[in-house]
Amino acid sequence: MKNSYNNEKYKVYTQKNFRSIPQVDGLDRDLIDNMSAVAEVFPFRVNNYVVKELIDWTTIPHDPIFQLTFPQPDMLSPEDLTRIKTLQGTPGEQAALHREVRCIQETLNPHPAAQVEKNVPVENGFEFKGLQHKYNETVLFFPTQGQTCHAYCTYCFRWVQFVGMEDLKFASSSPRHLTDYLSRHPEVNDVLFTGGDPLFMRTQTLERYVEPLLTLKSGNLSSIRMGTKSVAYWPHRFLGDKDADDLIRLFERVVQSGIHLTIMAHFSHPRELESPLTQAAVKRILNTGAQMRCQAPLVRHINDDPQVWRALWKKEVQLGMIPYYMFIARNTGPRAYFEVPLARAYDIFTRAYANVSGLCRTVRGPSMSAAPGKVVVDGTPEINGEKVFALKFIQARDTSWVNRPFYARFDDTAVWLDDLKPALGRERFFFQET
Repeated sequence: MKNSYNNEKYKVYTQKNFRSIPQVDGLDRDLIDNMSAVAEVFPFRVNNYVVKELIDWTTIPHDPIFQLTFPQPDMLSPEDLTRIKTLQGTPGEQAALHREVRCIQETLNPHPAAQVEKNVPVENGFEFKGLQHKYNETVLFFPTQGQTCHAYCTYCFRWVQFVGMEDLKFASSSPRHLTDYLSRHPEVNDVLFTGGDPLFMRTQTLERYVEPLLTLKSGNLSSIRMGTKSVAYWPHRFLGDKDADDLIRLFERVVQSGIHLTIMAHFSHPRELESPLTQAAVKRILNTGAQMRCQAPLVRHINDDPQVWRALWKKEVQLGMIPYYMFIARNTGPRAYFEVPLARAYDIFTRAYANVSGLCRTVRGPSMSAAPGKVVVDGTPEINGEKVFALKFIQARDTSWVNRPFYARFDDTAVWLDDLKPALGRERFFFQET
């Protein structure tokens, strides 16, 4: 039966037409010009729902959803920003502008955590460019048609997927590559569809990738996950879009097949959960029998406040979802603008965690998805007179590392695993010795 939600006409804005957004027209001219320059380097895309329903335009530029979706001048160094603006304003310099943009992008660690070198499987000389297999039981799959989003988050660590750097892009248009790989790797029981946003795809396209997994002869698959921001950025996808009902039926088929389905919903700020449309979308997804787990990075200017996280986790639980991860924003792209020192991240997490019920304490963090695995900051104790970071792996390339504690010297300026030095007289961390 057709649902009762009428879909709003979808409109998208990019770097080429964002000046036509009515709310943007009233902004400071310098801010508009600077945003246009930054959007030459980093992907920019936003839709009418985010513009009209999520952003408080009376508090620009400090509004957290504006910071989350619109390029900010300080995402580029002053020197790079000036060069881009100069080339933008010079007729006939499009080729030079393109070269300058590429030069900047290539300095920004486009693929952090050794994703290309260590995660992409190669078998018999064939490189599975649309797969990543970092952890023993889980494979990530990047369907080609899902390598975009309803709006791009400014901190996004997969920004390379959206800027035309095809040689660095993860994408596969072949469901067969995924099923063949799974049939040869019985240790894998979990597939995560990621991107971009796999739920950006039309349901008919998504079905091409999902249906073969429901009939795998190897039978090792027990769970499917779909990472998405659609619930926050375009809840109509689950309510009034022309194939929303088809999508809901697909979720039901997955659950009825006996495979566990989890929608990995990205919510960065509690305001994204205030919309009645988003709340209705969550309810409709949960009614299929699917589970929803919520995750987001801790990012400066957007959610670097324990009260924000406390409110976020409480609202997620109230709506029937499971708080899952607080991540540290990865060391790529405009990291200098968004990064939060690990010591402060741990303080924010702890202060939020201490003021919620046990139902919210399913959340883990603050966690770094670094090259060797997911490393959580577990405390800042003093041991034998030395203040340290207590750390452990909650996922790792080597399963013997999981849940094994290790210690780093306390450094209140460190923002990533690579900034840390071993503590307690050790010269190397244990995972560096293998």
